[in-house]
Amino acid sequence: MLRSLYDWTLSLARHPNALWALAVVSFIESSVFPIPPDVLMVAMIVARPSQAFVIAGVATVASVAGGLAGYWIGYGAFETLGRPVLEFYGKDAYFAEFQARYNEWGAWAVLIAGVTPFPYKVITILSGATALSLPVFLLASIVARGLRFFIVAALLRKFGAPIRDFIERRLGLVFSVFMGLLLGGFVLVRYL
Repeated sequence: MLRSLYDWTLSLARHPNALWALAVVSFIESSVFPIPPDVLMVAMIVARPSQAFVIAGVATVASVAGGLAGYWIGYGAFETLGRPVLEFYGKDAYFAEFQARYNEWGAWAVLIAGVTPFPYKVITILSGATALSLPVFLLASIVARGLRFFIVAALLRKFGAPIRDFIERRLGLVFSVFMGLLLGGFVLVRYL
C-alpha cells in the first residue's frame, strides 16, 4: 500500500498541474491545513530535478501568501476563526500569557516555525492576533519559508538520484521518520 501511495504521489508530481496543486497545499498549510507541502514538493523535485528552484519558489510564494491569510485570521477574525484553530492545537489557554511577550520575540518565532516541523499556521495566526508588525512578519516569513524550501530543493537537485534511490529502498523507514516528525510537531505544539 505504501509503495502504491508513493508511486501515485510521484505520478501526481509529474502532472502538468502539479505546481498549482503545490501552490494550493502550500497556501492552506500556512493558515489551517495540518499536512505540510514538503511531501508533494519532494516528490515533484525527485520527478523533475531541473525544476527544483521553480518548485521551491512556488512553495515559498504560496506559503508566505497563506501565512498572510493566517495573519489576517488572527488579526481580523481571531475569535470566530483563529481561536478554534488554536484550540485544535491546544494553544488557546496559553494565549493571554503568550500575547504579552510575543511581539518582543515575534520575528524569531516566525523564523523558527517557518523552518522547523513546528506548525507554522499557529505562528501566523498568533502573529495577527497579537498585531505583530506586518513588515516584520512578512520579512521573517519570506526568509524562513525560503530557507526551508530552497535548502530542500538545492539538496534534492544536487543529490536527487541517490536520495530517490534511498527513499525507494527504505520507503517504510522514510515514511515512519516523516510521520514521527509530523506527529512530534503536533505533540510539541499541544504540550508546550
